[in-house]
Amino acid sequence: MDIRTATRADEARLLDTITLAFAADPIVRYWWTTASEHLEWWPRFVLAMGERGLDAGACDLAADFEGAALWMPPGVEPEPARIAALNLPGTEESAEVSAAFRAEMDRYHPTSPHWYLWTLGVDPRCQGRGIGSALLKHRLTQIDADGATAYLEASDPKNVPFYERHGFEALGVIEVADIPPLTPMLRPARR
Repeated sequence: MDIRTATRADEARLLDTITLAFAADPIVRYWWTTASEHLEWWPRFVLAMGERGLDAGACDLAADFEGAALWMPPGVEPEPARIAALNLPGTEESAEVSAAFRAEMDRYHPTSPHWYLWTLGVDPRCQGRGIGSALLKHRLTQIDADGATAYLEASDPKNVPFYERHGFEALGVIEVADIPPLTPMLRPARR
């Protein structure tokens, strides 16, 4: 399968794929419940969180934008000011829930150098054809060659077995208020 590194020129089509892929994701749709909210805010959030990974050459694309995986290499972090500048909609109550959820996520997130899979998505019309596996294997080959650790959060419990097949291990389950469960997963370094 043809996998290549994305550039800024691919940004719009990459975001289209990720937006479609997460249209029914439990956690994404918890925050953006209507179609119009999802279409407006999810791509903005994806880019704000992941643009430094894109600029670092850590975003992989399957042929014809059928799937995308956006990684953050070791030492590359999202820009907090960029995320804050989004001015995401919400209430004081949702801000409190969000802060509690983020605190739980931070509790599991590795503090040592690691690759962070910020998001991986496949166009729904292409799912079940091995595109997600090909995207993962492509980057994990590099990660393994470097003897590095990889980390992600599975936002849909149905995806946990998929990541386990690729060597990720569940560290627990994050459950805050009525937010759907999130599963932090670590793939230990290997060679």
